[in-house]
Amino acid sequence: MKKLFIALLFFSLNLFAQSPEQLMNEANKLYQQQNYEQAIEIYNKFLSQGYESSVLYYNLGNAYFKEGKLGYAILNYEKGLKLNPDDEDLIYNLKIANARTVDKITEVPKLFFITWWESLITIFSVSGWSIIFIIIFWIFLASIAVYFFSRKISLQRIAFLSGAVSLAVVVILAVILFARVNRETNVNHGILIEQSYNAKVSPDEKSNDAFVIHEGIKFSLEDQVGNWVKIRLIDGKVGWIEKNSFGKI
Repeated sequence: MKKLFIALLFFSLNLFAQSPEQLMNEANKLYQQQNYEQAIEIYNKFLSQGYESSVLYYNLGNAYFKEGKLGYAILNYEKGLKLNPDDEDLIYNLKIANARTVDKITEVPKLFFITWWESLITIFSVSGWSIIFIIIFWIFLASIAVYFFSRKISLQRIAFLSGAVSLAVVVILAVILFARVNRETNVNHGILIEQSYNAKVSPDEKSNDAFVIHEGIKFSLEDQVGNWVKIRLIDGKVGWIEKNSFGKI
């Protein structure tokens, strides 16, 4: 027992002595050695110290998946995709993990316009839409400059047309960018990390059960009363669960 304590103490001290790069290499090495529990400990230490990246969430999700903790695996894959929506490895692993969940829920059909709009704003991440916005905005500014400083009528006409079109595009992009940012910051989702949970009809342990959900299911977060959070499933069902039963994406 004493040897075990000394070993754990030495391991903990090493976490503080090593550089972030060394720690990451150590965690990856532990993962390759199938020592997933210690790898998870180091990956989580990175997160607690403020380090965050899609690669880190990918590695952590894989370690949890290997440990059989499906809810935590899906939670970290989702967090990674929030930072890098186009990461093919995260998308693939999330698909594999979701295939192992118990709950197979059919989403309530949405209006065509809503589906089209959501598909449009999620084509690119916030940074992607921002880059496009900046490029078009500079084209607009360049068109204004050419229009006012050029002495050639033909160039002024082209600049006027270019400026009008780019201004219209800038306005549209501003709306899309605002909607994308709003989606990222205000639309909250969670992943159940308990193996199963009886959602309640009201924020009270003694209230009736609304439905049963299982590890790894994703839901939107709508309200909070004390330690209870109101959730909505993609099929429209609403219930209350405790905060410690899920992880927020």
